[in-house]
Amino acid sequence: MQVERQNMREDLSDLALFMVVAELQSFTRAATQLELSQSAVSHGVRRLEASVGIKLLNRTSRRVSTTDAGEKLLAALRPGLGMINARIEELRLLGGAPRGLVRISTSKPALRTLLWPKLSAVVRDYPEIQIELNLESRLTDLAENRFDAGVRLKEFVSPDMIAVPIGPPIRLAAVAAPHYFQQHGAPEHPDDLEQHDCLALRFHAQAPVYDWEFEKAGQVLVKKITGPFIFSESDIAIEAAKAGHGIAFVTEPEVIDGIENGSLRRVLADWCPPFDGYVLCYSGRRNLSSAFRLVIDRLKYVPTLDA
Repeated sequence: MQVERQNMREDLSDLALFMVVAELQSFTRAATQLELSQSAVSHGVRRLEASVGIKLLNRTSRRVSTTDAGEKLLAALRPGLGMINARIEELRLLGGAPRGLVRISTSKPALRTLLWPKLSAVVRDYPEIQIELNLESRLTDLAENRFDAGVRLKEFVSPDMIAVPIGPPIRLAAVAAPHYFQQHGAPEHPDDLEQHDCLALRFHAQAPVYDWEFEKAGQVLVKKITGPFIFSESDIAIEAAKAGHGIAFVTEPEVIDGIENGSLRRVLADWCPPFDGYVLCYSGRRNLSSAFRLVIDRLKYVPTLDA
């Protein structure tokens, strides 16, 4: 009986190891997440394969993938282990306040305008929660980089992700310093941008320069722009616009203060309709910790009656 119980514990442990490796497609990342040695994770998966008598994972020097049998086992494990983890998390909540690390990938504009005020309050209210904020403009792979969630504009979120709105609809804004328009005139139509210096954005080295999109009365125009600078961050483009180097095209919340205080002037506003704003996105396959559930609840956008 004691041997049977030992074997059962090993089987459950090995199943959990297999699930993490299969989800992350990496022994290295699985070992890091589980805080185990890579050899311990590898040994557990090999023991499971020996127990069931069939290969569950394909291993190469570059990636790990499930075999057909491994995929079937993974599909069977997800709901069961997910339910167990959820119940354990509920028990933890009964024993005290939410705790643990929450890792979020976000852009600077979203952090400044939406996340920071609320997350600052979270860590004050719950001292045992730690939040890691990774600021990148490029769309990182959340699972590969072990993030709990990412903050994206909704249009950039894949349909297999859960997307929780964390802000209202937003608009884009074309802006420049008033003295730039005094020297060069103000564009009245998106086609006029061909005669202007435009401050381009390329969000990572391998990405194309971001095209500017306009819409009015059902007409959609996509403009390929040129100018003296290409930036990877919108806040630097805004500073260049204030210095008179050209027109920047960024989200409205980033420049509303500059428009109101007169350091920036907006053009083509009637060609910039509102669209779905920022969302917190995460995989539906994740087991959500109490800390992450709290973060989701605090960040969730609730429209007001006058919104």
